Amino acid sequence: MAGIAGIAQPGEKKLVKSMLEKISHRGGEGQDVIENENVTMGMVWTEPQSHHGDNMEEKQAVVDGAKSGHLASAQVKNDNLILKRDQFGVAPLYQGTSDEGHLCFASEVKALINLCDEIQEIPPGSTFTEEATKSYYSLKKQEPISDSPDVIAQELYNRLENSVMKRIEMGGQIGSWLSGGLDSSAIAALARPHVDTLDTFAAGVEGAPDLKFAREVANFIDSKHHEVILDFEDMLKVLPEVIYHLESFDALLVRSSITNYMVAKRAGEYVTSVFSGEGGDELFAGYEYLKSIESDELPDELIDIIGRLHNTALQRVDRSASAHGTVAHVAFLDPDVVDYALTIPAKYKLKDGVEKWILRKALEGKLPENVLWRKKAKFWEGAGVAELMAQYANQKISDEEFNRERMLPTGDIINTKEELLYYRIFKDLFGDLNDLSWMGRTKGAPVE
Repeated sequence: MAGIAGIAQPGEKKLVKSMLEKISHRGGEGQDVIENENVTMGMVWTEPQSHHGDNMEEKQAVVDGAKSGHLASAQVKNDNLILKRDQFGVAPLYQGTSDEGHLCFASEVKALINLCDEIQEIPPGSTFTEEATKSYYSLKKQEPISDSPDVIAQELYNRLENSVMKRIEMGGQIGSWLSGGLDSSAIAALARPHVDTLDTFAAGVEGAPDLKFAREVANFIDSKHHEVILDFEDMLKVLPEVIYHLESFDALLVRSSITNYMVAKRAGEYVTSVFSGEGGDELFAGYEYLKSIESDELPDELIDIIGRLHNTALQRVDRSASAHGTVAHVAFLDPDVVDYALTIPAKYKLKDGVEKWILRKALEGKLPENVLWRKKAKFWEGAGVAELMAQYANQKISDEEFNRERMLPTGDIINTKEELLYYRIFKDLFGDLNDLSWMGRTKGAPVE
């Protein structure tokens, strides 16, 4: 894992170092800044290796995610600064223009806020220069394959296993976030035979369903399991940290990030990288609302929600891991897995009312039966966080305050009192921002 930052202007090493300081949590092992006649740029990194600076000079490039398979980069070619982001936006990247009119970029918004009035997210699958944004990859509806479910399940298993093995071979101590749901359990089960020891990590309030199911999976695959038991005071205490690293006040995203942040903190005490199960629900139709969509419309909806991951759930994964100096590997979003998943007929993703049916079939025998066929639970519900934050916000914020404060100067609208609670913290941390177009919002979030 790494963090990158820079400006299309020479002689700005002091400025770039101050930008990197804002994202120093993304790399505690080293830092370097280079410059040429057009650009000053630098990076921080976590891998305990000394060759990063040499590579930066040689390639005139800085890269976040060089070992994860999902990259964000800045490179000078033919005197032009080119920014590039991976196909699905696993690695974050933002750009803006300084008061002097120079292009600036960074892995996180906090490095740009005091430098640029307007900040934009580099779209997934795109390259960006001062002249234009160009797409090199886009999610597209594919012609369904006609293979039997058995054949599809085996090919899916093989591709997932290859994705997991590829990331294990990248080195480092590896573990797995384990919620006890199908997706994270599947990735942990696929990883376990290929490592001597697999550390797994779960978090939730006492008695939360996720803790129970995660223990069962850990016992089944024989992992070294770690738990973080939270109470409501723990959640309130860590909330400003979560929002600072997350750079969002989206209610459902913040809510789900609280336990993710805490489990990532525990994981950082034991391993340098972790697997995350993110992406499984979007690829294989894991959400309850998808059952109400016509089968012939389902592929388009899945492509839509996969395309929204980059500044919602993937942002949670990246920020939770990077806040604690670890790398999060998103094995479901390996291009070979995604390309194949898009060709699997919708009737095998939602079959007889069972979500992610083909993924469950692919993992038969690899997980306990009651986990393999466990009904999808929202991340915060399974961890026991469901209504705690909403109830607290309703107690703290009156109807009058909510109506008065919910319309933001940017034109954005606060959906709920819980979201207003988060926005107040966000505002204290980042100030009154003129533009929030870079910030993602969860599709279909409830509105009061």
